[in-house]
Amino acid sequence: MSLPVLDATEQRVLGSLLEKQRTVPASYPLSLNALRLACNQTSSRDPVVDYSERTIQDAARALKDRGLLRLVWAGAGSRVVKYHQLLDEVLPLDEADRALLTVLLLRGPQSPGELKTRTERLHGFADKAEVSERLEAMAAAEPPLVRELSLVRGQQDRRWVHLLGPVPVGGADAEAPPAVDREAALAEGAAARDAKVIAAYDAAAAAYAAEFSEELIEKPFDIWLLERVAEAADGPIMDLGCGPGHIAAFLADTGAEVHGLDASSAMIEQARSAYPDLDFQVGRFHQLLRPRTAAAWGAIIAWYAFGHLAPSELGAVLRTASGTLNPGGLLALALELGDRVRHADSLCGVEVDLDYVLHDRQQVLAALAASDLVVDEWYVRAPVGGEADTKRLYVLARKAG
Repeated sequence: MSLPVLDATEQRVLGSLLEKQRTVPASYPLSLNALRLACNQTSSRDPVVDYSERTIQDAARALKDRGLLRLVWAGAGSRVVKYHQLLDEVLPLDEADRALLTVLLLRGPQSPGELKTRTERLHGFADKAEVSERLEAMAAAEPPLVRELSLVRGQQDRRWVHLLGPVPVGGADAEAPPAVDREAALAEGAAARDAKVIAAYDAAAAAYAAEFSEELIEKPFDIWLLERVAEAADGPIMDLGCGPGHIAAFLADTGAEVHGLDASSAMIEQARSAYPDLDFQVGRFHQLLRPRTAAAWGAIIAWYAFGHLAPSELGAVLRTASGTLNPGGLLALALELGDRVRHADSLCGVEVDLDYVLHDRQQVLAALAASDLVVDEWYVRAPVGGEADTKRLYVLARKAG
């Protein structure tokens, strides 16, 4: 089981529903107005927000699409829609876990002592030690539901956060890495960035193909994951950002029908020359279409294809990909994680001007979840011989439905 990845609005909506279901059961499920008031109340909330009805409706729709919320009617013949949370049906929560998760969703990082006081209306913990025991059990669960933050100067007790999505951790609690402006990749605009990327890969295509044609030999984990995708794909496979075609060729060797798409015409020339029996086309991510040989793709592979995209662009690219997949079709991606935008002056010995965006795991998972894609598995691995501050994220997701 994988945890849902919730943005801040979704966290507040679900936390409010969980709370009101216990504290005001006679008024539950909540109407839209009652849910807005619950989200925006100035007590027992951190931060205090002022969400509009439209904001809450959009979050509720996204939660409903992911099976975390249900719309119900107030009564027979009524047109009043009410909102009921399903999080405690998706996650195996007992009353104590549910109470702690509710308050963490509503108030951010907290110590066991604070949680003991703030959960009294939801569950009666005997003392702070019992709260700590429950938190440790939740952290040891598979998958873990919470984690403990490092103790910092000025604090007596460590604080805890939930793992259902990114949680702002500021002030004395801050242990997040230094802020990085990943949107800097778009400083000159998307068109200028795209031109640099295409020019770089056109120039380095021959050298790149020579250097990376056999790279999978040294990547047993990649081989294991790609073979699983090829075996599970119900329909043709698209290798998005295929480069010189070596990943597509590997998949084709398993017996799969594989096609490739890349924005660099020189890379496509390399792929066609090396693997003339496969279909490779020049095109960009937003130009991805359904296959000519089937109603939709059985799987889409994006192996380090999104390394030049800013986080704000991921959602649109993933929604395009999702729209061309079969229901239940797979999207498999690999990309680099880190806390910087890395500049490169050379690629395979060829002079270039490239920026590589090292992405944030939570942002990537949130973008997938917002694109009608259900994350089944994800892995973070340190590359052998790679840079110390860089890791690799691998994700297997499937189209809902």
